[in-house]
Amino acid sequence: MLEIIFTDRCNQCGDCVTVCPTNVLALTERQPRIADPFACQTCFMCELYCSEDTLYVHPDPERLHHPSPAHIAASGLLGQYRRDSGWDEWAQDPAHQNEHWRMDAVFTLARSRLPA
Repeated sequence: MLEIIFTDRCNQCGDCVTVCPTNVLALTERQPRIADPFACQTCFMCELYCSEDTLYVHPDPERLHHPSPAHIAASGLLGQYRRDSGWDEWAQDPAHQNEHWRMDAVFTLARSRLPA
């Protein structure tokens, strides 16, 4: 579920709002905000399209976890979905090939890095 927007990292492109299939996000003066977190399907499209790694989607789609923004920023989780998908600037990096079929491992790893 979409948990955090690091507005200081945002380039105000609005792509995250545009690609969200369930209108979780809304634009407020060109900054995205979480309008309806419970509409989030945890599809990671907003993370995938955010070239600035501004968004953090927790892999648990059932409830909000309220993780510490400082912990998430320091954890290496920002942009993980884009890297592991081989998306955009990672497309030519052999260490980050498209591994969608292994997403269960990504979710397990992400959960293990977070406090309960």
